[in-house]
Amino acid sequence: MLQLPNGTLYIVATPIGNLEDITARALRILCEVDMIAAEDTRHSRGLLSHFKIKTPLFSCHKFNEEKRGDFFIGALREGKNVALICDAGTPCISDPGHKIVKIAAESDIEIVPVCGASAVAAAVSVCGFAVSRFSFVGFLPRGKNAIDVNFFSATEVVVFYESPKRIISVLELLEKKFPDSKICLCNDISKKFERIYRGNAKEILEEIVNHPYEKGEYTCVVARGSPPPPPAEPEKFSPEARLVDIMIKSNCNLKDAAAKLKSIEQSFGKKEIYAAMLRLKNFFENENEH
Repeated sequence: MLQLPNGTLYIVATPIGNLEDITARALRILCEVDMIAAEDTRHSRGLLSHFKIKTPLFSCHKFNEEKRGDFFIGALREGKNVALICDAGTPCISDPGHKIVKIAAESDIEIVPVCGASAVAAAVSVCGFAVSRFSFVGFLPRGKNAIDVNFFSATEVVVFYESPKRIISVLELLEKKFPDSKICLCNDISKKFERIYRGNAKEILEEIVNHPYEKGEYTCVVARGSPPPPPAEPEKFSPEARLVDIMIKSNCNLKDAAAKLKSIEQSFGKKEIYAAMLRLKNFFENENEH
């Protein structure tokens, strides 16, 4: 039996908002392939219908990706071509699809990227920061430790996604931990009500609170600022200084001052206080001799 050559898996970027952002190549591939693996078939039907594309559509989301993997790989091995798309932008970036790409790569199936829209690239392109390297961290973890001291450990610029419901709390964390950082916050990129905020966390917080707009995902670009200075450590005094201070304030002798110091100052050990007593005693005796 003649073995057909494997098909090709195309990773196709789709618009993140404005449908005019789709490339001519992406439209051609979506028309020519045998099937399309889509994150949400209901969402993708709207895109395909707009461009009059009638290629069969199959779901491929985070809940069925592993099970559907065999189906798509089987089709590819039969010589069929498959296009992988997500709801918006470039697949496999904080979106499902990477498991099928991995299996295809391990199966010696050709994988071809069809470049196009990306919220990360779009946000970085308009931030105005000098960006030669940046870290993309997807969606931040939940909780008060979403932004910690290691936030900028890899690069001077960090990019992440955030939802409308959490953007306020995340900006509050940035204001607290990196108040001098510069931020470019993009909302609904390429859509009708696209908004881009620039400034530090406090300035952007005020603008969002005064002009609330809870639609669409945010893409946030943050350039490192100076972290707030650590709290000043309390001034430390030598045991000799503490003994003299107690003697003056309590009008007592050196022995009584040492006993009080032991009871109120846990940072000095008995031997340390005793040695300080001897040094003071010798000092006072030498002073009296002169």
